[in-house]
Amino acid sequence: MIEMKMNQYHPAFEKKEKENLYKIGMFASMNRVTIKTLRYYDEQKLLIPVYVDEENGYRYYKAGQMAQLQRIIALKNMGFSIDDIRKMMNGAEERSLLLSKKQEILEEMAVLTARLAQVECYLAKGSEHLIAPVLIKEIPKVIVCTMEQRIKSYDALFELMPQMGAQMENLDCQCALPEYCFTHYLEPGYKDEDILVEICEAVTEKKQDSGDIVFKVFPKVPMAACIFHKGSYSTLHKSYTMLLQYIEENGYEICGNIRESYIDGIWNKDTENEWLTEIQIPVEKRKLE
Repeated sequence: MIEMKMNQYHPAFEKKEKENLYKIGMFASMNRVTIKTLRYYDEQKLLIPVYVDEENGYRYYKAGQMAQLQRIIALKNMGFSIDDIRKMMNGAEERSLLLSKKQEILEEMAVLTARLAQVECYLAKGSEHLIAPVLIKEIPKVIVCTMEQRIKSYDALFELMPQMGAQMENLDCQCALPEYCFTHYLEPGYKDEDILVEICEAVTEKKQDSGDIVFKVFPKVPMAACIFHKGSYSTLHKSYTMLLQYIEENGYEICGNIRESYIDGIWNKDTENEWLTEIQIPVEKRKLE
């Protein structure tokens, strides 16, 4: 019996064949990518050919590079940038980059889900009183002239607003542009009577409080769910229903007092059908329990 020593050469272990090399066209076809893609990955130092013929410039790849190419394609399909892929190919911590990408995708999904809800809301409106879908937006900080009253019914607003306007004129108040006149509801929930409201008009500067008139600065509202209502105030409840449903179904919760902003109304339109009101409800993302 012939005894073999460690590291001793033996013909049986000699590599009989060289590893096959594939021209760029063949390698592209094998992996269902374009030649242009392989050239681009070469330029970006992601997948470099094992051999380039100096005479004709042909690029050659080996079979072992197929796994490397598929990894690049998979990472690209996940949305990674070329720079991030290069980092991972060069040994960067892959898990942290994958976790970061996961969070980015979840945030994008949340945005797309909100957009889809807006589309569905608009498709399902089924009424002329709604002229635009729900919008989540910021409401800027504003200086306002206010008058707080407890009113018997919503009809009393028609009497209260002219009274406030007369007092503002006596105080030489200048309305801000764009105009922003709104009712600020100071108690939660819907009430048919005995309603505590604050009538507000945006002004250019604070003045000395006088009688029922109080000047305030309303801070910025980072997020508000808003919807435009077209028509009579008697149908506002329909828009409220749709807006509150949107807030509930999209992971928001109310975090402030409701505002009704009056854009067009009896003061500048001939018919109720032309009245335009924006309902604004401050919201925040619902906290996970």
